[in-house]
Amino acid sequence: MAEYEKILNIAVIAHVDAGKSTLVDAFLRQSDVFRSNEEVVDCVMDSNDLERERGITIYSKNCSVIHDGVKINIVDTPGHADFSSEVERIIRTVDTVILLVDASEGPMPQTRFVLSKALEIGLKPILLINKIDKKDQRAEEVVDEVYDLFLDLNATDDQLDFPILYGVAKEGRVQYDLETPSDNIEPLFKTILKHCDVYPDLNDEPVRMQVSALAYDEYIGRLGIGRIYQGTLNAGGKYIRTNADGTMKNETLSSLFVYKGLSRTPVQEAHAGDIVVIAGMPEISIGDTICPVDDPEPMESIPIEEPTLSMNFHVNTSPFAGQSGKYVTSRNIRERLARELEVNVGLRVEETDSPDTFKVSGRGELHISILIENMRREGYELAVSKPEVILHLDEEGRKVEPMEEVVCIAPSEYQGTIINKLNLRKGIMQDMEEENGYVRITYTAPTRGLLGFRTEFINDTHGEGTLVRRLCGYEPYKGDIAQRMQGAMISTETGAAMTYALWNLQERGSLFIGPQTEVYTGMIIGESAKNIDLDVNPLKNKKLTAIRSSGRDEAMLLTPPRVFSLEEALEWINDDELVEVTPDAIRIRKKGLTPQDRRQLYREKMAAREQA
Repeated sequence: MAEYEKILNIAVIAHVDAGKSTLVDAFLRQSDVFRSNEEVVDCVMDSNDLERERGITIYSKNCSVIHDGVKINIVDTPGHADFSSEVERIIRTVDTVILLVDASEGPMPQTRFVLSKALEIGLKPILLINKIDKKDQRAEEVVDEVYDLFLDLNATDDQLDFPILYGVAKEGRVQYDLETPSDNIEPLFKTILKHCDVYPDLNDEPVRMQVSALAYDEYIGRLGIGRIYQGTLNAGGKYIRTNADGTMKNETLSSLFVYKGLSRTPVQEAHAGDIVVIAGMPEISIGDTICPVDDPEPMESIPIEEPTLSMNFHVNTSPFAGQSGKYVTSRNIRERLARELEVNVGLRVEETDSPDTFKVSGRGELHISILIENMRREGYELAVSKPEVILHLDEEGRKVEPMEEVVCIAPSEYQGTIINKLNLRKGIMQDMEEENGYVRITYTAPTRGLLGFRTEFINDTHGEGTLVRRLCGYEPYKGDIAQRMQGAMISTETGAAMTYALWNLQERGSLFIGPQTEVYTGMIIGESAKNIDLDVNPLKNKKLTAIRSSGRDEAMLLTPPRVFSLEEALEWINDDELVEVTPDAIRIRKKGLTPQDRRQLYREKMAAREQA
């Protein structure tokens, strides 16, 4: 008989920035996972550079701790809506979820999504109200809001009887109620073990392991991550890999790993209930089931969410192409995208009519821009087109488009601007609440209309607003939506921008560059104050004369340029513009670099529209 180990799998689910990764830090710190002399960084699970910089979890991750003789596998899940299908898959592999809710914000749209998935598969959540040290905390009201949310989502009586804990994950403390202080997370450990049964002993049943996530290792290739639902897996064993559509293949499991603390540890065998990593199956995919050779029975398939947005990735053709990038050819880009498809199951890559252009589709702006940012840091150069929403046809042949629920929280003085902007973007107001000088506005709006809205919203609310979006279904096409109202300032010259020229140009719009920035013909150096594109010369310098003019020269004070992040640049551009991405710069340019090129592209666009 296989040895029985007490195992419990838990996931931490919440909205972005509610404190998931910080709570997992506290689990690890208080379970002696780290050596006493080991330096531990905050959000240790967010191991990717991008995750650290942005303070978000992009990829779900696993670790484990031992408490009172029970091995607890902990999954830290992404909170951003673009990674919701990953959350959905991960929740299938756990026994319970810790629902983390901010003590002042309360449940947000993404909280609703992840909770609905947990309730659908019958999990009984534990509620943890986090950040109770905030001055504006309203923990008791938030608990009532969570009850309402559970009722809205048709929770069973069992699920409604959830334990409630309060804490400050950042300080590593959780308490049973607001009056009883605590200096550790022991109450949470005790609640988990009391609330949830350990996985039953199914070690002697025929093995069933289902893949819920993928990873890639340069030395051993593609890895499948998932739970063993029954039976025992052995490294070196022969199995059948099968999926729901009936495809079966004989495979050898070359390596087997389990999680111990933060480490992926090789083992000879792993048992029912555990989350494992397997290697040796180069074609393994999400939803595949590993079965015994004499009993191949696939488990229910795991659906993968369809992409909602697409962008074209072009080979960089600007005059500055190849100056800083290591990988610049279409072959380099094709190989990198193929490697991404190994692990990024929500992504689609299609060839186009041009060998130098690839159509990349994903679940949202963030999903694709994370890939672009990673490529940039790896030394790739490329040009990216404006994001386009993927439209579908419904059963009656009507064009339908993705719709999103948008929640805006901002000081009340900005509500008129927010409502006006969302109305222009074909949004429909669902709810509006005002409290303590702040307004919470809920809209449904087409994804197409929300492209570029985040930057506008941050500017309109002077950085004081919070914007949250989640996909909520498809509705009939809403008609034309106005694009950016302002035109672009386009450089007519190549060289280093001069202070004198920029000083004169700043009256005509807002600049994206500073003095001595290298520019080229066709590069966009600013936003025009008018609704037309302006061809400008940023290299023009003041004429020097032998005789000084009477009166002193004016001091040429320049307004600081507007610096775009990658997402902001993608949101800003129009259909006839591209974002040029290189390891050392993000530039914006016209597709046609010269006025003649632009006129030709415009004529082609009009001709294509007439044919359509």
